[in-house]
Amino acid sequence: MKSGMKFRKMMMAAAAGMMILAGCGSSGGEEKKADSGKEVLKVGVECAYPPFNWTQTEETTTTGKEATPIYGTSQYAYGYDVAVAQEMAKALDMDLEVHKSEWASITQGLDAGDYDVIISGMGRTAKRERSYDFTDPYYYRTNCLVVKKGSGLEDVKGLSDLAGKNVTVTTQLGTGWVDLLDQIPDATLGANYETTSECFMAVNNGVADVVVVDEPTARAALATNPDLAIVTLDENDKFKNDEEMTNICIAVRKGDEETLKKMEEGLKKIGLTSKEDMDKLMDESFKDVPASTIGG
Repeated sequence: MKSGMKFRKMMMAAAAGMMILAGCGSSGGEEKKADSGKEVLKVGVECAYPPFNWTQTEETTTTGKEATPIYGTSQYAYGYDVAVAQEMAKALDMDLEVHKSEWASITQGLDAGDYDVIISGMGRTAKRERSYDFTDPYYYRTNCLVVKKGSGLEDVKGLSDLAGKNVTVTTQLGTGWVDLLDQIPDATLGANYETTSECFMAVNNGVADVVVVDEPTARAALATNPDLAIVTLDENDKFKNDEEMTNICIAVRKGDEETLKKMEEGLKKIGLTSKEDMDKLMDESFKDVPASTIGG
């Protein structure tokens, strides 16, 4: 009897010790350390938004660049965002850990402490700034429309040209573009989708007429979707306040000044400050986008 009680006490003590160890993660305020002894840069990425980010099964890209393993999976991530995260981790002497998240819930993972930053093509908007802090931009993008060739919409020059056409419009859920859709005159708001690939597929299939998105993502889609066309809007006839969606920044939890300062430091170290340098890296990312990641 005594030996049985002693054994149970030992098991209970061991279980308590496991619980204590489990509670010593970064969410408790301590920096997570990798096996290398370095601090870990834990990044939330959609991994489904080419050319900014995507998921692939191979360790390297088509041009031989090293992709980053996606935490908790056997898959890998790459794209403009991941390339930036890789360079920042090196510059800060940290190990990179990519966490894949659906776009609609990516900020929830940041709130929960699953990762410490979001590097995922996120626009810095006034609405988001109420809940999160942002670095300076690491990319500047242009917004555009994507339509189907032969639809009669390829020659549109501005939003006013869509008046009376009664187009059905769509974009990605949870993005700043959702707030722009009602600026399209006489438009019907169609369903919005979890990924941009689904948006392009909706236009290809005739479910929607117009996708509101950014130009790099549209270019990536057209690479494997010859039936689509990009419409660039005239500066005097475009969305109002769409400049919020042109600034792509790193998001951190509100008030996390230490992480924000570290991210700003990382961006300065990698020297990604001019539009020319940003576009050069984006062009490199285009070369590696797998055709299988782009819907249509």
